[in-house]
Amino acid sequence: MKPEFKRIMLKVSGEMLGGKQGFGIDGDAIEVIANEISLVRQMGVEVAVVIGGGNIFRGSIASKWGMDRASADYMGMLATVINGLALQAILENKFQQQTRVMTAITMTELAEPYIRRRAIKHLESGRVVIFAGGTGNPLFTTDTAASLRAREIGAEIIMKATKVDGIYDSDPAKNPNAKKFESLTYLDVIQKKLDVMDATAVTMCMEAGLPILVFKMGDPGCVQRAVAGVKMGTVVR
Repeated sequence: MKPEFKRIMLKVSGEMLGGKQGFGIDGDAIEVIANEISLVRQMGVEVAVVIGGGNIFRGSIASKWGMDRASADYMGMLATVINGLALQAILENKFQQQTRVMTAITMTELAEPYIRRRAIKHLESGRVVIFAGGTGNPLFTTDTAASLRAREIGAEIIMKATKVDGIYDSDPAKNPNAKKFESLTYLDVIQKKLDVMDATAVTMCMEAGLPILVFKMGDPGCVQRAVAGVKMGTVVR
């Protein structure tokens, strides 16, 4: 398959790493994600990844316990680092892919600090770059981190891997009559308050004309097909 993109940003939620149980790190689930990334790298596509941390800790929920929101969000950022290191280990040890984990919060014993020019150099050298630690600031989601990093590194598309095969007007797990959208505009997502990305993330993509593909992660080669331009999921333009 011939790729339509040279450089992509893959956004993976933390829950995807939790597998069927939805929490912690499931070996089979993280191997599926690593295999998809490896297949895309074999196409010669440069791959950047942003992973959430919801399978370990979610700051927005912890703040409801009475915890200071900033502290809770920093804990969530640390959870994304754990997920990033786990993905790095699988990619390198099982799929022989060169990787770099770059964090927005400095922790030099574990990963490189995020430096834009260095990240681009890693991508050009064929390494998978995993961005962890969110934006490095509380009150921002990992979706916003994905949009920010995608724009900084010049990614051509954000591919958001989920457990659902696109964007619906309501939760398809609860509503069997939920309508799936084939395509949407950025303003559609914001005005309809669709649960895709937060408004900040969508606005950042809109300003740059950066498309977002929301698709289901699961079938072998799904990311590879998406990169090749096979129609799937929902595209936001």
